[in-house]
Amino acid sequence: MSPRRNRPRGAVKPGGAEPAVRHGLERTESWQGDDWAVRHISGAAAVKHYRCPGCEQEIPPGVPHVVAWPQHGDGDDRRHWHKGCWNARDRRGARHGRF
Repeated sequence: MSPRRNRPRGAVKPGGAEPAVRHGLERTESWQGDDWAVRHISGAAAVKHYRCPGCEQEIPPGVPHVVAWPQHGDGDDRRHWHKGCWNARDRRGARHGRF
Protein backbone atom coordinates (compact mmCIF):
# COMPACT_ATOMS: atom_id res chain seq x y z
CA MET A 1 0.00 0.00 0.00
CA SER A 2 1.38 3.43 -0.92
CA PRO A 3 1.60 6.22 1.63
CA ARG A 4 -1.22 8.71 1.90
CA ARG A 5 -0.68 11.96 0.02
CA ASN A 6 -1.52 15.05 2.01
CA ARG A 7 -3.04 17.99 0.19
CA PRO A 8 -1.53 21.43 0.79
CA ARG A 9 -3.55 23.71 3.05
CA GLY A 10 -6.24 25.57 1.20
CA ALA A 11 -6.27 23.07 -1.65
CA VAL A 12 -9.56 22.40 -3.34
CA LYS A 13 -10.79 18.86 -2.98
CA PRO A 14 -11.89 17.25 -6.22
CA GLY A 15 -15.51 18.23 -6.74
CA GLY A 16 -15.34 20.46 -3.65
CA ALA A 17 -15.80 24.14 -2.98
CA GLU A 18 -13.18 26.85 -3.15
CA PRO A 19 -10.62 26.95 -0.31
CA ALA A 20 -11.43 29.06 2.73
CA VAL A 21 -9.89 32.52 2.69
CA ARG A 22 -7.80 33.31 5.75
CA HIS A 23 -9.13 36.55 7.21
CA GLY A 24 -8.92 37.90 10.70
CA LEU A 25 -11.88 38.32 12.97
CA GLU A 26 -14.15 41.21 12.18
CA ARG A 27 -14.97 43.75 14.86
CA THR A 28 -16.77 47.08 15.01
CA GLU A 29 -15.06 50.38 15.88
CA SER A 30 -16.46 53.90 16.05
CA TRP A 31 -14.80 56.63 14.00
CA GLN A 32 -16.07 60.00 12.82
CA GLY A 33 -19.49 59.31 14.30
CA ASP A 34 -20.02 56.09 12.33
CA ASP A 35 -19.53 52.41 13.10
CA TRP A 36 -16.82 50.74 11.03
CA ALA A 37 -16.22 47.07 10.35
CA VAL A 38 -12.52 46.37 10.87
CA ARG A 39 -10.65 43.21 9.95
CA HIS A 40 -6.96 42.44 10.45
CA ILE A 41 -5.39 40.69 7.47
CA SER A 42 -2.39 38.43 8.07
CA GLY A 43 0.67 38.59 5.87
CA ALA A 44 -0.16 35.16 4.45
CA ALA A 45 -3.61 36.38 3.35
CA ALA A 46 -2.32 39.65 1.86
CA VAL A 47 -1.78 38.71 -1.77
CA LYS A 48 -2.35 41.96 -3.68
CA HIS A 49 -1.00 45.50 -3.75
CA TYR A 50 -3.11 48.16 -2.01
CA ARG A 51 -2.79 51.90 -1.43
CA CYS A 52 -3.21 53.06 2.20
CA PRO A 53 -5.56 56.08 2.46
CA GLY A 54 -3.76 57.27 5.60
CA CYS A 55 -0.32 57.80 4.07
CA GLU A 56 -0.90 57.17 0.33
CA GLN A 57 1.91 54.58 0.38
CA GLU A 58 1.66 51.12 -1.11
CA ILE A 59 0.92 48.04 0.99
CA PRO A 60 2.75 45.24 -0.85
CA PRO A 61 1.71 41.57 -0.80
CA GLY A 62 2.75 39.70 2.33
CA VAL A 63 2.42 42.69 4.67
CA PRO A 64 -0.15 42.39 7.48
CA HIS A 65 -2.63 45.26 7.45
CA VAL A 66 -6.17 46.36 8.35
CA VAL A 67 -9.28 46.50 6.14
CA ALA A 68 -12.01 48.92 7.23
CA TRP A 69 -15.37 49.95 5.77
CA PRO A 70 -18.53 51.64 7.07
CA GLN A 71 -20.63 49.09 8.96
CA HIS A 72 -23.77 49.96 7.02
CA GLY A 73 -22.02 50.19 3.66
CA ASP A 74 -22.18 47.69 0.85
CA GLY A 75 -18.55 46.63 1.14
CA ASP A 76 -17.52 48.42 -2.06
CA ASP A 77 -15.99 51.18 0.04
CA ARG A 78 -13.49 48.94 1.85
CA ARG A 79 -10.04 50.43 2.30
CA HIS A 80 -6.78 48.69 3.18
CA TRP A 81 -4.74 50.58 5.79
CA HIS A 82 -1.33 50.07 7.33
CA LYS A 83 -1.94 49.06 10.92
CA GLY A 84 -0.09 52.14 12.21
CA CYS A 85 -2.03 54.46 9.90
CA TRP A 86 -5.36 53.00 11.06
CA ASN A 87 -4.32 53.42 14.71
CA ALA A 88 -3.31 57.05 14.01
CA ARG A 89 -6.35 57.89 11.85
CA ASP A 90 -7.60 60.55 14.29
CA ARG A 91 -4.27 62.39 14.07
CA ARG A 92 -3.77 61.83 10.34
CA GLY A 93 -7.16 61.37 8.77
CA ALA A 94 -7.62 59.92 5.33
CA ARG A 95 -6.08 61.83 2.46
CA HIS A 96 -7.94 63.10 -0.57
CA GLY A 97 -11.32 62.87 1.18
CA ARG A 98 -11.72 59.13 0.67
CA PHE A 99 -13.61 58.89 3.94
